[in-house]
This record gives sequence, structure tokens and C-alpha cells, in this order.
Amino acid sequence: MVADGTDASGALRRTVAALQKAGCVAARDEAVELLAAARGDRGALRELVARRCTGEPLAWLVGWTRFCGERVRVRPGVYVPRPQSEQLADEALARLPRRGLAVDLCTGSGAIAVVLGRGRPDARVLATEIDPLAAACARDNGVEVFVGDMAAALPDEVRGRVDVVTAVVPYVPSDELRLLPRDVVTFEPKRALDGGVDGTDLLRRAILESVGLLRSGGSLLLELGGSEADLLALLLAERGYRDVRRLVDEEGDLRGLVCRRCCP
Repeated sequence: MVADGTDASGALRRTVAALQKAGCVAARDEAVELLAAARGDRGALRELVARRCTGEPLAWLVGWTRFCGERVRVRPGVYVPRPQSEQLADEALARLPRRGLAVDLCTGSGAIAVVLGRGRPDARVLATEIDPLAAACARDNGVEVFVGDMAAALPDEVRGRVDVVTAVVPYVPSDELRLLPRDVVTFEPKRALDGGVDGTDLLRRAILESVGLLRSGGSLLLELGGSEADLLALLLAERGYRDVRRLVDEEGDLRGLVCRRCCP
């Protein structure tokens, strides 16, 4: 066990040095979290540091991550929510009425649903997830989640009444998976990343299945990238989506798409 402040300081220095050597950008911040997770157990700390140095996600090791200022629990084997998804979550929250109804498709750990639920405590926020492990993680975070493929598992009572649908579905083109960071390819679930040949397989399904969920004027928000917004433009128009707007990051890279459902 770490006996005093001197030992703790030394453990912090050694941990930072090991993480820096492994290429971790935020080595000191990560070291602090790993020390807290180890709870003074030197053996546990050595194991955690060794696993992190192989690229295993920090959130899996410490059991949580921060998303939109919220602490979100993340089980090992579950896709870790990314900061790039926060803009979409914030936009969804702004569009959700105080007593509204939201659905988060492919919720994963439930991060976006958590943001919506805590930001609109009088609203009802539902989520779906096909992976039982991820669904259990979302439940850990207090999310009302239905296990099933996309919208299929949702109760009929919500269809046509939803104010906001969010979807962070797999959207990396299959041939580009090899270009992802080594630790992502090695550890994170491929089914949470692979979007098919052009990356839009699941995006197209999310658009089609949201048609039956959204009320007239309800909003659909999709995370995507590259040229995928252009590839989806015709389908969105054909299915009655209007006021399409792109979400871009500070560097101008496409991060998402928001639009409204207009029923005939």
C-alpha cells in the first residue's frame, strides 16, 4: 500500500513517465485517474499502467469517462463516448422540450441519453442497443434502454410522438478501419465502428427508422463524417427531412447532421 504523501508523489512521477513513454498525450491527467482507481494498491497500479501502455482505453480501466460534464460509467468492451459527440448531444438537448420525448438509437454506454435525461429531468428519454453488454452499461448510467436492433425494440406507444432522435451509429467505411489509431482497432468493438462500404449503411437505416418515430417537426441528429452528408442528402429529402444543417468542429471538419421531420 502507498504509505504517505512522499510515496504517492513518487508513484505519480513514475506513472506519468511510463505513460509518456507509451505515447499518452495527457499523461499526467491519466496518471491521476489511474492512481485513484488503484486506491493505494501498488500491484493494482502496476497492472493498470501496464494495460494502459498497451493502448487499452482509460475509461475501461477506471470505469468511467467525462462527457458533456457528466460522469458516465463505461464497462470494459463497450465503446467509449468521444468528445466529438458532445456537440451533437448539446444540440439535441437544445431541441428537446422540457416535457418532451427523446430516443437515442445505438446508445452504447448511454452517454447522450444521460446528457438528455439530466438536462431535461421532466422529459422521457429512451434508448436502444443491440449489444447486451452495452445495454447493461447504459442501465448502469440510469438509462431506460431496450435491447434490440435500432428502433425495433421500442414500445409502439412512442411511435410518431418523438421530439428528438439521436444516433451515433457505426459510420467508418470498412476499408478505412485500418487507418484508425492502433489502440482503437485493437481494443474497441468493431461492430461499433464499421459502417459498411461507404460508411452509410447504419446511417441510412437510422434515417428510415426515425421516420416512424418522429412527430411532425421533430429533430433527427446523426453523427457522421467525410462526405457522408452528401451521400445521404437525397434520402433525407425523399423521406421528408428539411432544415438540414451540418455540425462542424473548430477545424471545420464535419461531425454531424441535424434536420427536422416534416410530415406531408
